[in-house]
Amino acid sequence: MMRIGLLTSGGDCQALNAAMRGVVKGLAANVKDLEVYGYFNGYKGLIYGDYRLLTSQDFSGILTRGGTILGSSRQPFKLMREPDENGLDKVEAMKSNYYKLNLNCLVILGGNGTQKTANLLREEGLNIIHLPKTIDNDIYGTDLTFGFQSAIDIACNTIDCIHTTASSHSRVFIVEVMGHKVGWLTLYAGVASGADIILLPEIPYDIKKVVKAINKRAEEGKGFTILAVAEGAISKEDAKLSKKEYKKKLEESKYPSVSYEIADRIQKETGIEVRVTVPGHMQRGGSPDPFDRVLCTRLGSAAAQAIMDGDFGNMIAMVNGKTKRIPLEDVAGKLKTVEPDCQMIEEAKRIGISFGD
Repeated sequence: MMRIGLLTSGGDCQALNAAMRGVVKGLAANVKDLEVYGYFNGYKGLIYGDYRLLTSQDFSGILTRGGTILGSSRQPFKLMREPDENGLDKVEAMKSNYYKLNLNCLVILGGNGTQKTANLLREEGLNIIHLPKTIDNDIYGTDLTFGFQSAIDIACNTIDCIHTTASSHSRVFIVEVMGHKVGWLTLYAGVASGADIILLPEIPYDIKKVVKAINKRAEEGKGFTILAVAEGAISKEDAKLSKKEYKKKLEESKYPSVSYEIADRIQKETGIEVRVTVPGHMQRGGSPDPFDRVLCTRLGSAAAQAIMDGDFGNMIAMVNGKTKRIPLEDVAGKLKTVEPDCQMIEEAKRIGISFGD
């Protein structure tokens, strides 16, 4: 009898169900006796023993379904070693609930914080497989994370729609794209939708350069400008502040987000009307696109093979178009950021896109 556990942790995305389906179908087709247990609401379910035995029916018809059938929650890694409000040792509780079901492996789907806890459980002796999920595409060691392409589609569609109204009214429009620490989603969506200015967390912007790019377009007879701005975009002035100073500034700011501050400064500098659009959690919603469905099916199938091989403690990555097992200890806690001098940035600048630097 093979017994595996599944949990989805952190922010949701479109292809979590597709990835779980890939794992289970890969095992069910090759393992005679299989039991699959789902832990509800991420690590919270593993901590408090909230689970149930899943059947084949649970995985039928979920390839195209967004969100996660198991639910999710955020459990900060830095608090995992701290007892809960009732004094419960979370790590020991997770281990106990793992052994209670006599699991052969626990498959964990999530992003960076989720991965760090997955590695902690590996260090504690549990058999772990991690599948890299995040719309930010910022997990180190894999070329792609599932959810990324589906989120690009939504962010790109938003900017596409803004194009028509922007050209009609000759305004400056800012579309704020998700991404606090990294700008992969903003970069890809911005380039794909023809944004004129792209502002990323990795490239601190100079508002004067942003205004210069807007004025240049006006002088060329182009009546509108579209900015794709990552929610974590930061000015050169703010980039010089300490983390503590910057956090204080954000807490005291009158602006709902960085995009509104940028809009205000542009309007004061140019006198041009500026409008802000924030698609927000729409970028995580809806059905996974075909690319993510294929990616998740491949990652899930590869995870199933790793489990059958007894090769645990790995993240199943996509590297150069092939699935690959990457040791969790080599990637946990690392962030894959956009390099300011990378080829894609150079190519984008070559066609006239400004990054405000």
